[in-house]
Amino acid sequence: MGGTEVDGYERLEDLARRPTIGMVAARAGVSRQTVSNAVNAPSRLRPETLAAVQVAIDELGYRPNQAARTLRTQATRVIGCRLLPSNYGGTGGVLDRLLHALCDTARSNGYDLLTFSTRDDDDEIEVYDDLLRRHAVDGFVLTNTHHGDARPDWLLERGARFVAFGRPWGRRGAQHSWIDVDGAKGTAAAVSHLAALGHTRIGFLGWPPGIGVADDRLAGWERQSRQFGFNTRGLLAQAEDGIASGRALAEELLSSSRPPTALVCVSDAIAIGALRAIEDRGWQAGQEVSVVGFDDSPVASVIRPGLSSLRQPVEAVANQLVETLLTVISGAPARPVRTLLAPRLVVRDSSGERRHRSPGVTASILKRQSQPGTMRPGTTRKEELA
Repeated sequence: MGGTEVDGYERLEDLARRPTIGMVAARAGVSRQTVSNAVNAPSRLRPETLAAVQVAIDELGYRPNQAARTLRTQATRVIGCRLLPSNYGGTGGVLDRLLHALCDTARSNGYDLLTFSTRDDDDEIEVYDDLLRRHAVDGFVLTNTHHGDARPDWLLERGARFVAFGRPWGRRGAQHSWIDVDGAKGTAAAVSHLAALGHTRIGFLGWPPGIGVADDRLAGWERQSRQFGFNTRGLLAQAEDGIASGRALAEELLSSSRPPTALVCVSDAIAIGALRAIEDRGWQAGQEVSVVGFDDSPVASVIRPGLSSLRQPVEAVANQLVETLLTVISGAPARPVRTLLAPRLVVRDSSGERRHRSPGVTASILKRQSQPGTMRPGTTRKEELA
């Protein structure tokens, strides 16, 4: 009889032809237990033994029985992660890109990503409790960390395995691992970029204070502006995220007696609103006023003028999150780590040279950029918790 399935079920003769663990052991010249260790606990084997077993697995096309392995080891090879709604004013959020990258990275490591939606942190904790009771996942990736976040302590108290995308804002000595993007370095790089173009009055359009990510990005603008000797008084405006908010904030600063010639924005949504405010005045972004956003959302490259923006290294974040979580899941002794990854400035037409700038400004700014303390895009800072 031909074919491999009948009404969705594999034929018995096809199952019989599948390579077995015994066949792999014979091909590699090792015991069945060694093959089992290669699949379930590769750290127990010498590198040369593991390599020999892997060659045999590849040659035979052996695939472990996942159901049997789950029953034996109580490992599900599933990672849980809360699915958050996008709140980026229609520009596309970084968390959407992160989830795709997490799925790809987890899959390449033999894991699946289980996503779930909840209304708030309390509901998320209830989902954690349910999944842990049912042994449905091996660990979690936390996202959207914030001040007063109760989730890490809840998980730690129950011995759950997890890693966070985001710092433990407002808490020192947190006992869990986290990966984050260094927003302060990103906005500092934006200031340096604009300063090199001759801008000395650089405003910042941000979110309300008390939001960890917002405060971090604001700090980078403030520190780098001070380093260049720029006055920041009257150049800060803050509101909730969104295109309409960005438009209103930009109009507020541009209407002042000493308006900025450039704007660093906490998000692309805010930046797009600023572009509209500039257009409302009959000006051209990148000429009369320069604008830099944050996140390099898909719309940044298609609007006109193209929006200069700081791109978060989402793929690198996903790799670090999965690598760190798998180390935690394996039970390997290691102290919690904290990793900061630098965003990369993508320059487009929305940021240009300041018109009528005084001679020599650009040269002096570039000289200051080369001094210690300025950011080199693409750098990584990784520290272990004491």
